[in-house]
Amino acid sequence: MKKRLQYPYLDVFNSKLVRGAYFSEPHQFPELRPTYFLPAKAIPFDKALQARNHQQWVHFYIDDYRFERVWKDPDRYLPILQRFDGVITPDFSLYSDMPRAMQIWNTYRNRAIAYWLQDNGVNIIPSINWGGKASYDFCFEGIAQGCNVAISSNGCLKNPKNREIYQDGIAVLMDTLSPRGIIHYSTAPESIWLPYKSQLKDMAVIENYQYTVRKKAV
Repeated sequence: MKKRLQYPYLDVFNSKLVRGAYFSEPHQFPELRPTYFLPAKAIPFDKALQARNHQQWVHFYIDDYRFERVWKDPDRYLPILQRFDGVITPDFSLYSDMPRAMQIWNTYRNRAIAYWLQDNGVNIIPSINWGGKASYDFCFEGIAQGCNVAISSNGCLKNPKNREIYQDGIAVLMDTLSPRGIIHYSTAPESIWLPYKSQLKDMAVIENYQYTVRKKAV
């Protein structure tokens, strides 16, 4: 059993989000309990704030600045997120050209908010992203083996280099976590998933929100 970390009284890095958590090694991300949800519909966080239909999930596959406020003032948004069926957890970016320290920090923030939501009774699916080979030693840390996870191909497929990083990361994800299922936000070619179909018991694809809105407008 891992020892729980103790924090000083002055909460300079939102330690309240991980109070009571057990932490991974070596980077000390809060460990998440496994979940097996398979949502069919999700709405971006910035649209969820005004949504009337709460029988859906909330996702954070949007620009970071649109949900930075959740990190800065989490208690303000908890009651809103608790109204929905669940949350695909925050996705602070990990760009391949981002300094390693920032990638680790953003991964920590993703896990910390995820743990806090789970600890407050919110159904979650952990979202996983990566920033190339240099991130593989930490970007999957804190996620339970064999659970369902979420990923997104937003901005990953048009550029050949980004597409390669995306495909390589999926292969490492499968080897590292052996997920039961994957919830994929936005589109991806069938060829990306063919090698892993026999390994996955669950698979769900959630359309990009903008694409859904355009279809309704036609």
